[in-house]
Amino acid sequence: MATSTKRPPKQNPHTPVSNLQETAEAAAVKKPVSKPPSEGTDKKVAKARQDGSEAVEGFTLPKEVAAAEAMRLAPNTLELRDIAEATYGRAPAPLPQGPQLETVHGQDDRVRITTTNVYPWRAHASLLITAADNSQWIGTGWFIGPHTLMTAGHVVNIRGSGVAGRDGWVRRIQVMPGRNGNSLPYGSVTSTSFRSVIGWTTSPNGDENYDYGAIILANNLGNTTGWFGFGVYTDSDLKSTVGNIAGYPGDKPDGTLWYAARRIDSVNSRKVYYDIDTAGGQSGSAVYRIINGQRYAVAVHAYGGATTNSGTRIITPVYNNMVAWKA
Repeated sequence: MATSTKRPPKQNPHTPVSNLQETAEAAAVKKPVSKPPSEGTDKKVAKARQDGSEAVEGFTLPKEVAAAEAMRLAPNTLELRDIAEATYGRAPAPLPQGPQLETVHGQDDRVRITTTNVYPWRAHASLLITAADNSQWIGTGWFIGPHTLMTAGHVVNIRGSGVAGRDGWVRRIQVMPGRNGNSLPYGSVTSTSFRSVIGWTTSPNGDENYDYGAIILANNLGNTTGWFGFGVYTDSDLKSTVGNIAGYPGDKPDGTLWYAARRIDSVNSRKVYYDIDTAGGQSGSAVYRIINGQRYAVAVHAYGGATTNSGTRIITPVYNNMVAWKA
């Protein structure tokens, strides 16, 4: 007797997953742009200068922090390595799995940010990550709402490390917004609630096309720091855009924030490529553009390359998950 078997339906790689086993689908949205909070009330925002068709972050000289501002001491992360190495190993050349760690191309164009207590810099966070095996690592995250930070998938979920007990969801992440060396102007919050997608968490060695995730806080610290908007943009729009990246690299003084910008080089359906200098520790940083003085992320920085670095592109499924995770 003839029989037939039905194949199980193929899972969408952007299906959201959580270390808390929360797998609800993201809500549909009408317009693929989420705006940051109004910057008009923050009179300390640095003026942007024009570079081509879009703005690049301007800078002000370092200012003394008001005496009344509480400054807390940050943990020592000087000897810790980039969380990307937990998944991809430590190698200067292209890795067997494909991706390469973040790279500085030629002259280092990064500029240190010392005014981390003003927007947009305070919306970036230094991350101290404790893996399942209790090893510790560094990375970067950025606020997209009152209690949600975006970051790379490999920041919250380690794949294919080859170390017993290390793979899978990390144990905890200490989030330090606006960190400036030893100073924590907004203190820190430790999270044990993380999100990513099955395209990342079920891939044996990590699939760079789905390398994005989120950190959920138990409080609304983002209401103090502010956050970034994010959007879905066409290929032609992105290729005419200036990309901006700020993060906490491990090749600079401990816990310091560094920024660089340059026009987007190329895109494909899942990735954005740019010759913007980065280094290990900046995994998870926002790749953002500035439109009418407001900042909108277009990708999540995650990888390097011989001539360009790259990030996971915010396309509609990524956008929908981000909207759900910030709710």
